[in-house]
Amino acid sequence: MIGGGVVGCLSALNLLEQGFAVCLIERRLTGQEASWAGGGIVSPLYPWRYSQPISALANWSQGFYPPWADALARATGTDPEVNPCGLLWLDHAEQAEALRWAAAQQKPLRSVDADFIYQQVPHLAEGFQQALWQPDVANVRNPRLMAALRTRLQQHEGFRLLENTPVTHLWLEQGKVRGVWAGTTQYAADAVVLAAGAWSGAWLAELGLELAVEPVKGQMILYKTAPGWLPSMVLFEGRYAIPRRDGHVLFGSTLEHAGFDKRTTQEALDALRASAAAMLPALADVQPVAHWAGLRPGSPDGIPYIGPVPGYAGLWLNTGHYRNGLVLAPASCRLLADLMTDAAPIIDPRPYAPAGRLIPVG
Repeated sequence: MIGGGVVGCLSALNLLEQGFAVCLIERRLTGQEASWAGGGIVSPLYPWRYSQPISALANWSQGFYPPWADALARATGTDPEVNPCGLLWLDHAEQAEALRWAAAQQKPLRSVDADFIYQQVPHLAEGFQQALWQPDVANVRNPRLMAALRTRLQQHEGFRLLENTPVTHLWLEQGKVRGVWAGTTQYAADAVVLAAGAWSGAWLAELGLELAVEPVKGQMILYKTAPGWLPSMVLFEGRYAIPRRDGHVLFGSTLEHAGFDKRTTQEALDALRASAAAMLPALADVQPVAHWAGLRPGSPDGIPYIGPVPGYAGLWLNTGHYRNGLVLAPASCRLLADLMTDAAPIIDPRPYAPAGRLIPVG
């Protein structure tokens, strides 16, 4: 397994639970890239905008999180803090479309008025008259999720973790992937899963294939308030506020095409603080306690690549989840395990298949 984000780790866990031995190789530390940097909303930001392949993965995953988080907490002693606090979309221009989507998907999304809005989130700026509300949308505290997942993996006898180990290239013999090279060290494997997020494209480039996955930077800021100060998640004009149980409030995020540059910028900090104050005026006088950036694995329409790489036996992909890695990971990783073990897939795998989506270079 190449890549120690939520997709790589959960893919490894699924395979371990099927009785396979797994070696996970991560160039830095497990869970410290996009999986750590995201907000952890267990829903696409605007779910009605997405295609059926995204909805299928999201629907399966959303029901998975609460019991799985409880099981992880019991097994590891680290609570991922899944918080079903609901999500309020403020003054959204797509209400009719969203409500049609909700009716078709049987989601408890409804339109609410100003009285409801300010009863639900009293600290909002004045003037909001209408919103969409879905009470069952949760968020997960993703750094804690990744810590629990790392611990759970290490409880399996068949698991080996190699951190701070950059894989340099694939080990190929007669068109079959036999493992990987990390410097001068070979690691043999019956199958190699590429789950390297925004860095995945470079691996297929060495095979003469173009994988349409690119880094998209997102910057976020963090405030500390009293526990319960923000009762629910709020989304307005593409920016969101996410409460944690201890009173921390995440606010984000930017969308920047800046290559692999992960540096934070004063421009983004100023823009995020202005948006936060416009949504929640009391934050205007509060200094953020943290500011960071992460690189999402951007892909066409946000549809991930899940399945075997044609022409290279033993090589598999699970990457390209864009803004929805944490949302889609449970279904994506279960689907990958189903395909690798010839089990009946949980959903139709065809929309995610790399075959036909990878472009030969040259």
